[in-house]
Amino acid sequence: MFNTSIPLKYIALPLGISFISFQAISYIVDIYRGDAVVNKNPFYVALYMSLFPKVTSGPIIKYKHIDEQIRNRSITIEKFSYGIERFIFGLAKKVIISDILGNMSDDIFSVLNTGIDTPSSWIAIICYTLQIYFDFSGYSDMAIGLANMFGFNFIENFNYPYISKSIREFWRRWHISLSTWFKEYLYIPLGGNRKGSTRTLINLLIVFFATGIWHGASPNFIIWGFWHGLFMVIERLIKDKDWYKKIPNFIKLILTLFIVMLGWVFFRVNSISEAIKFIAIMFGIKQYDYVSFDYRYFLNTKLIVWIIIGAVLSTPLISNIFKKYKNIKGFELVKTILIGILFIISIIFIVNSTYSPFIYFQF
Repeated sequence: MFNTSIPLKYIALPLGISFISFQAISYIVDIYRGDAVVNKNPFYVALYMSLFPKVTSGPIIKYKHIDEQIRNRSITIEKFSYGIERFIFGLAKKVIISDILGNMSDDIFSVLNTGIDTPSSWIAIICYTLQIYFDFSGYSDMAIGLANMFGFNFIENFNYPYISKSIREFWRRWHISLSTWFKEYLYIPLGGNRKGSTRTLINLLIVFFATGIWHGASPNFIIWGFWHGLFMVIERLIKDKDWYKKIPNFIKLILTLFIVMLGWVFFRVNSISEAIKFIAIMFGIKQYDYVSFDYRYFLNTKLIVWIIIGAVLSTPLISNIFKKYKNIKGFELVKTILIGILFIISIIFIVNSTYSPFIYFQF
């Protein structure tokens, strides 16, 4: 007998298998529920499953939301020009902001076992928090932009999640297509909040367990999912308490961001033990007798400037300024010139950088 066993780690999986799987489920369920009509053209179904802008990193598109667009869509100059603009914004997010902050984050995480100090650990997680946002939202912008060029309208996938004042709000703003998918195809079928408070809390934990598993079978992702699920449960238990309502929104924002950042530690490192070690360093619980690199090695004026830029752009401040002045004469011309400059700068960064794949390519 021939030994035909193949180690699991050597089995090749299609790019974006998790996104494709969820869209296949959406197709079947939407038709079963009567929310969409059976498409008898196999090429249209294949188009939905493999539409290239979103296939590797989303957003996850429900079949009922795009069925009519596949059957009848229009390509206009307005859509195409908006698509170019959105694509360039997404490209710049990735190759400029995300990659610069990601390089610093990677440098610090790579020397975790050789000794870092507490300030360095905070620098690393702040950089990673901004990196993953600009990396993933940048891809989503590029996918939405490409879709518009071909006449499709994809849903928004991010809405400034780092201004959230609760974990519940965070998931309404972060990876919106994933959270709404789980809500519609898992949380509501489990009973949602219709079967009593205890069942609602259990359903929330199940959903976030599934969210962790969707990102990967690693225990790190499972704990990351449970971490968010735990605070979703806590928030539901205290949201009607008078003392909670009296907490200033600014404090709620800081606490939410703090919880999210701690969660990103489990998302970033390779094992639970590394995550625990990193968090212990963050709070000064663990200190190395010898620190190979202290924060002064990593922190400089350039990094501070990029962190500030990332922090500002992760809020709607600049977007609101654009909206305020968009009706001023000459605004569109100035915006077009700035977008062209931004595209040139992005190309320069691409040429001068090494290969840096999107974080969510692995999912």
